This record gives sequence, structure tokens and C-alpha cells, in this order.
Amino acid sequence: MADVVDKATRSRMMSGIRGKDTKPEILIRKGLFAKGFRFRLHSRKLPGKPDIVFPRYKAAILIHGCFWHGHHCPLFKWPSSNSGFWRKKIDRNREVDKAAIKALSGLGWRVLTVWECAIKGSCRISQNNIVRKAGTWLRSGRGNMEIQGTGGNGAA
Repeated sequence: MADVVDKATRSRMMSGIRGKDTKPEILIRKGLFAKGFRFRLHSRKLPGKPDIVFPRYKAAILIHGCFWHGHHCPLFKWPSSNSGFWRKKIDRNREVDKAAIKALSGLGWRVLTVWECAIKGSCRISQNNIVRKAGTWLRSGRGNMEIQGTGGNGAA
């Protein structure tokens, strides 16, 4: 199926999509900062340039958009137009995510993935609950973890 907008309009629309400093990311950062956690952002020294890095805890937080990372939840739906392109792109994003988490773990870092569905949509959980879970995880020293909305099944 052909795109419903011309190439220039699609290009303008796509260029407006942020890769970092997204609303979900800022929401989590503000909540953790208010709880006394101090962090670095988008460390180029680490595989995958994690969104939020806590050197003190040797932990990183990745905040994933459900669409861009193909999360199996109510916020994700395969596009019907240009489906081959999108399937290839989202599958590649999933591969990059897995490789980054594996590389971080190999370096002794713990990884928390926070999915967009935890923050918005009909399956969201409260911001306080997300921040509480993230804070508990940071202090615990436990291994990798995910926080997702109530409808996600976690298969990424």
C-alpha cells in the first residue's frame, strides 16, 4: 500500500520524532532525581548508549517506545502500509536491543528496561509505582529487569 502523504511531508514528520529526551524518559528521570538518585545521560562509553546511567550502582535504564522496539502490548501494532520496511526496521531494533543488553551485562552492568506502555495508554501504571520499582531495583543489586504496562507480555 502506498504512503498516504507525500515524501517531503513524511520526511518532516519522521524528523520530528525524538531519539532521546522523550517525554517518558524525562518523566522517569525527574522521578528518580526527586528520590535522590544521581545519574548520567546517554553515555557514549557504554554499548547502546543507555538513556540513564547510574555508575554508583553499575546500572543502566533503557526507556523503550513500544512501537519502535516492537513490544507485544496494546500500544504496538504492525503498520499496514510499507509493512516490509517496518518489519525489517523493528526487527533490527530488537536485535540491537538484545545485543546492547548482552554487551552491558557482559561488562558487569545491570539493565532495567522501562516500556512506554508502563507510562501511557490504557495499561499504564502510576508514575510513582514505576519510580518506586526502579529505585528498589537500583538499590537491590538484582539482575536485569523490565517494567511494563499491565497488558504487555514482555516478549520483545
